[in-house]
Amino acid sequence: MPKKSWSELSNPARAAIAAVSTVEILVTLAAWRDLKRRPGSALRGPKPFWALVSLVQPVGPLAYFAFARRSATQPDHT
Repeated sequence: MPKKSWSELSNPARAAIAAVSTVEILVTLAAWRDLKRRPGSALRGPKPFWALVSLVQPVGPLAYFAFARRSATQPDHT
């Protein structure tokens, strides 16, 4: 199947792409904001690593929220 240009897509397809893109951007920005505000000792790994991981769409920001942050009850093992 040949790739379609934006103008060849149906309105629902355009809306779906726009919605998914918006969600990806918002989740990435939320991850970066959290990363900026969180002390390094509250993360599993260095901040630059997680900043780069969060750029990998769509799994990077989700991985950050699932795996990078230490819970408040978890002891610091650095």
